[in-house]
Amino acid sequence: MPQTDPALSVFDADTAVTRVEGGGLAADLDDGWDVAPGILNGGYLLAVVARAALAESPHPHPVALAASFLRATPPGRAALAVTPGPAGRTLAHSSVVLSGDGGPSLTAQVTTATLTDAAPDWSATPPPAATPVADCLPPGDDGTLVHPMPEVGLRTRVHTRLDPETAGWALGRPGTEPRMRGWVRLADGREPDPLALLLFADVLPPTSWATGRFGWAPTVQLQVLVRALPAPGWCLVEARAGEVAGGWLDEDYRIWDSTGRLVAQSRQLARAPR
Repeated sequence: MPQTDPALSVFDADTAVTRVEGGGLAADLDDGWDVAPGILNGGYLLAVVARAALAESPHPHPVALAASFLRATPPGRAALAVTPGPAGRTLAHSSVVLSGDGGPSLTAQVTTATLTDAAPDWSATPPPAATPVADCLPPGDDGTLVHPMPEVGLRTRVHTRLDPETAGWALGRPGTEPRMRGWVRLADGREPDPLALLLFADVLPPTSWATGRFGWAPTVQLQVLVRALPAPGWCLVEARAGEVAGGWLDEDYRIWDSTGRLVAQSRQLARAPR
């Protein structure tokens, strides 16, 4: 992973991992990826974990991650313990534990392999008929939004353009279906790759917001599948909840690249906003 290039993007610099004395890995988690004071975004943390796994893998791309979030992870120095598992010609497995001053905060099982940009043999999930980027909601509060997205660090690092079809909540008209859709790309112009797709798999506001139920929805478990190398340009992300009950919320993400090809999927379990 080219982490020593002086022209690195903000995303590359902030997800970099380095070797420390004794042979372990460490990362300096940047507060610019927060979703609340002192709490970093789960997709950003997954990208850091994936970099650690790739540092110990013979393969170049993350293709499957299953992460458990043990507690909220704050900015600062973090240690990454990678335990390699079985590895072969086409894929490799490993376990990664991310720890800070308070102890472990995230554990993940990571599978690495080599992805391509080939067209799928078959796909059951074509992209939805989304509103074009230029006609989506403005990136900030221009005075027309009743409930704008919070001004957290993540919103300055990822450009998000919400589709008005699923963003009635922002205009004071929440709907009945917990579904969210929008176009995303890194704010510094860096084109998407498998690591960025891990970030995008947890980048939209909670789907409960679509129904007017606002608040923080902390991720408890997150699984991501990266299916292909994405084309340059905006990615279309759609998230749907299948069940909101008993204080729990599930979300299924689908991510399409600028050519309309499905490039990533995710499923997460989160606490529902109170």
